[in-house]
Amino acid sequence: MGSATSENRGTAGGRTPLTDAAETGLKIVVVGGFGVGKTTLVRSVSEIRPLNTEEVMTQAGVGVDDTGGLTAKTTTTVAFDFGRISLNDRMVLYLFGAPGQERFWFLWDRLFSGTLGAVVLVDTRRMDDSWYAIDRLEHHRTPFVVAVNRFDGDLARHPLDEIRRALALPDHVPLIDCDARVRASGKNVLVTLVDHLYQQALAQESAS
Repeated sequence: MGSATSENRGTAGGRTPLTDAAETGLKIVVVGGFGVGKTTLVRSVSEIRPLNTEEVMTQAGVGVDDTGGLTAKTTTTVAFDFGRISLNDRMVLYLFGAPGQERFWFLWDRLFSGTLGAVVLVDTRRMDDSWYAIDRLEHHRTPFVVAVNRFDGDLARHPLDEIRRALALPDHVPLIDCDARVRASGKNVLVTLVDHLYQQALAQESAS
């Protein structure tokens, strides 16, 4: 936890200017249930100070937002998070973290506009919250990967093959573990997504 925190602070403090050589900007959306760690993931990987719309949770959300299993959560995203990460000298990812509460789902279709791919973040404590994200991405025919945010580091409790079956994920959809607090882990999720997009593009090219 301590190493992850110090790494995140270094990321936020050491803002990186966008290189003049960058020529490819890819829009990526991070979706998932309420409290799954979307804001944390965007913050941990962003090389600029991320824009976020987090607000303190109030009594107005009681009985509306399902906070089961999230006793320590005190803030929530009410619009979207935004960050940026350069994968190399020429490829830049623009990250948009979508709000997880059902009352903000109407924003998702707008966020999906122009999106090349998506990350579905999953919390094994609240697996059912992932269904809507997967359904909307499939509806929009947006390629995605699924990342299981291991808050407690327990990989044995719910192995990936068990999670794949529970979510009815096809074999071609990448499913990986991550820790949204750790920059290297979050970056690995994004690299996995870009690789997935590349493989899909090659398959489409071969089929045409």
